[in-house]
Amino acid sequence: MMNHNQTPFSIEKMDWLDALEELFVSESPQNIAELFSDLQRLATRKGVVFQGKALNTPFFNTISADRAPIYAGEYALEQQLENVIRWNALAMVLQANDRDGTLGGHLSTYAGAATMLEVGFNHFFQNKTADYGGDLLFIQGHSSPGVYARAFLEGRLSVTQLSHFRQELQEGGGLPSYPHPRRLPQFWQAPSVSMGLGPLMAIQQARFAKYLENRGLKPQNGGKIWCFIGDGEMSEPEIMGSVAIAAREKLDNL
Repeated sequence: MMNHNQTPFSIEKMDWLDALEELFVSESPQNIAELFSDLQRLATRKGVVFQGKALNTPFFNTISADRAPIYAGEYALEQQLENVIRWNALAMVLQANDRDGTLGGHLSTYAGAATMLEVGFNHFFQNKTADYGGDLLFIQGHSSPGVYARAFLEGRLSVTQLSHFRQELQEGGGLPSYPHPRRLPQFWQAPSVSMGLGPLMAIQQARFAKYLENRGLKPQNGGKIWCFIGDGEMSEPEIMGSVAIAAREKLDNL
């Protein structure tokens, strides 16, 4: 019996949802996806207009919890190291401003990208080997303090260098504000500032690498181009336009 809040449609919808729950038990995700594709095509032919765009990225995890693999690293240890690096990045900028209030610096960019970068450094980014072409990183420029702080923890940078952030001409040397291989040739792979330069260069670099491979001018031995975008860069019209190039050219190396 219907209560006063129910309609024939709401009851019918509940039947459909119950049937879907049963499908999750008996069918694979691929079969369910095929069913929904067929239903959407049928509805479209009947004149149903769906809200939103099919190419939008979902705002929730696309892998269910039971299908997610166990994290490959030592989560607690990596979290502890990430906290130390994030703190050092913050302290580096603040201490530089204590010495000279005109230096400036960005505090929140690395804080927002820390986990993503740390998982990348620990588990994904690969150097060049005899069998692998090597990855190329376009780090969002304003997050450079975090990358410097990580290198300090690895013993690649000194206390003096960290103390001279944005003060390259100080005695003992210092660190440039942003990624650029001319400033630190053994450290940065590619420039990624001014705002928006990194994404544009990364897309074209990935496209050119595919061109060289298809022409037989570069071995097809891998090599990913990783690009980190932030601080409003996706509001730049030239970047939004260039993203279409990556989709059209099917740049699976990007």
